[in-house]
Amino acid sequence: MGAVVDKIAEEISQLRSDETAPGLAQVAIRLARSMDEDAGPTALANAATALRAVMVELRKLAPVGEEGDSVDDIAAQRAKRRAAAREQAAGG
Repeated sequence: MGAVVDKIAEEISQLRSDETAPGLAQVAIRLARSMDEDAGPTALANAATALRAVMVELRKLAPVGEEGDSVDDIAAQRAKRRAAAREQAAGG
């Protein structure tokens, strides 16, 4: 596979949008493949524009992650600070 296909496939996998919109995910892969082929600047620009639009839709359709988002990061930091404050208050 080419560089564009690899990156797009990786993002689709991370988003898990191939589960919610498998057809659209395949369109993205196909557009990425056409970008990896040397078809000329006009074809590349057209494929890039279409791929950008498809990826926007895939990102919207991606399932919401259950953990690992910024809210979870903030909660983990808060719990760590509270534990440290409790330890300090206990004389540790």
